[in-house]
Amino acid sequence: MNALIAFVLLAFATASFAQMPPPEIAARQYILVDVTSNQVLAEREADAQADPASLTKLMTAYIVFNALRDKKLSLDQTLPVSLRAWSERKGGGSLMFIDTTMNPKVSELLRGMIVQSGNDASVALAEGVAGSVEAFVAMMNRQAQAWGLKNTEFKNVTGLTDAGHHSSARDVATIAAHIIADHPDFYPIYSIRQYTYNNIKQDNRNMLLGRDPTVDGMKTGYTDAAGYCLVGSAVRDIPGGKRRLVSVVMGTASKEARAAESQKLLNWGWQAWDAVRLFESGKAVATVPVWKGSLPEARLGAAGALFVTVPKGEGDKLKTTVERTDPLLAPLTAGQRVGSIKIATAGGNKIAEVPLVVLDAVPLAGVFGRLWDGVRLWIK
Repeated sequence: MNALIAFVLLAFATASFAQMPPPEIAARQYILVDVTSNQVLAEREADAQADPASLTKLMTAYIVFNALRDKKLSLDQTLPVSLRAWSERKGGGSLMFIDTTMNPKVSELLRGMIVQSGNDASVALAEGVAGSVEAFVAMMNRQAQAWGLKNTEFKNVTGLTDAGHHSSARDVATIAAHIIADHPDFYPIYSIRQYTYNNIKQDNRNMLLGRDPTVDGMKTGYTDAAGYCLVGSAVRDIPGGKRRLVSVVMGTASKEARAAESQKLLNWGWQAWDAVRLFESGKAVATVPVWKGSLPEARLGAAGALFVTVPKGEGDKLKTTVERTDPLLAPLTAGQRVGSIKIATAGGNKIAEVPLVVLDAVPLAGVFGRLWDGVRLWIK
């Protein structure tokens, strides 16, 4: 996992600053997350349950990506098109336009699902991975539960309106962040602007891909119940790495509105906030004595490069506190947690807390070294 998303598996933390308010966003619910620092920069009704429409296909794709990673499926593998997949054309949703005479490759179906938002492709992939749509939906829900998504319940793989099928802006942002973090090899599919299958060319419905060069994903959705929805993902180079923002807007009034409101959020995130790298990956925050070890000291630091997001110009006003175990006793393994690194504003509002870990292993000393340190500790 690279430094850009090293802390994405933690729960998103809400930034605590006196900050210029975000622009007025015409959406029922929204959230803007700086994935680099794992901080929420703006939100409204982000935990309210709502119809996610085709944003559902983010989780559908995640489960397929897992199957590809685990070698249960291959990109060149062909899959049959069942009558159930073909019948999606009767539901009035987006289609890849496959039929029961075809045997598309998994790589083609992925593009049909992600770029063209094909409901038929989603069903064909689900059946290819799990044998049935119902079994695949159960996998989606188990994954949602494993991540602690409290406002998400899936009833289908497409996002068509279904009783009890719901998610939230925060949960959708979490799914998007996991795709970026866990499956970087597949994420570039979300940046493809057009895809042609069976001589039918369709544009990616994410208008931001053609408007903003920093946007490289991610997914649109629409149903009457959901309104127009969009997950936008954008990345820029910053000193020491890259910075990624993910915006989710749900319940906007039109295709143009979902693109415009997403763009407002992303622009505000870039303009009003800075990402500050506090620590480099592998660089010690502290070097401290070790007792009963073959080395006298241990290097301690963060597990990866640590970024925090602050209002423009506030980066030099942060306070960092290191809390650690004392005394530190060998043996110590690389990556072993021995405390915490806490970052707060000048006013004391906590921004982030990450584990303080041992950077280099420290084996046990010999018998005499351990005995000597035991005496010293007893005297101490």
